[in-house]
Amino acid sequence: MGYYTTSQVAKLVNLHPNTIRRYEEWELIPKPKRAVNGYRIFTDYHVELIQLARIAFEIEILQSGLRQKMWKVIRALATYDFQLANQNLTDYQTAVNQEIDRAHEAIEIVEGMLQNAVDENIPKSLTRSEAAAYLEVTVDALRNWELNGLLTVKRSANRYRIYNETDLNRLRIIRTLRAANYSLESILRLLLTLDQRCVSSIKNVLETPKPDEDLIAVCDQLLTSLELAQKNAIIVRQKIALLKAHYQATEKEESP
Repeated sequence: MGYYTTSQVAKLVNLHPNTIRRYEEWELIPKPKRAVNGYRIFTDYHVELIQLARIAFEIEILQSGLRQKMWKVIRALATYDFQLANQNLTDYQTAVNQEIDRAHEAIEIVEGMLQNAVDENIPKSLTRSEAAAYLEVTVDALRNWELNGLLTVKRSANRYRIYNETDLNRLRIIRTLRAANYSLESILRLLLTLDQRCVSSIKNVLETPKPDEDLIAVCDQLLTSLELAQKNAIIVRQKIALLKAHYQATEKEESP
């Protein structure tokens, strides 16, 4: 087994030494032993676990507690509890699969809305509070969507916002996609494309940021990111098996 200082580990995993100390503080790696001089002593297990953690955290997805679920996987490995790590990873994979299903379902619902644009059940005109109640969202949500440019609402003679059928149809699309955790940027991109009547694939529009978008977050490519998380989880599962085998072999070597 190899033994390393903090700076040596940092060099091996291409991270700053302070980040290695953060991994210890966050309980993402086993607490290292100390040399006589007080310096931390890291092992191959630490190095391999940090490398595994970097793969695990590569996709920054926060909804449904996905990030926290992956933290539980790594923290279980930090205590050498491989069974718990695999159980937590199964929970993570189940949640990712559910999110993928929700994202696809939202696209199907929106496609159905667009194909059946005429809906006699949609009210002709509603105030903001009435629209919020009809859509089962908060007034603050409506206000936020308007502030982010997803909707421009006309005002009545008394200066109150009035939502017509077109507005309500648009809001139903926004609500459906937001419920599936699509970002406001992705939804705006889709709505602008719908306004231009040049949508060939809703999924492609939602998943393809424009070249001039300065900052692209994970949820601006929701399905793509979830599918990458799905693939990463498979890699993490394989590496857990390798980490367990390495740990058991080391324990066997060191046992009297």
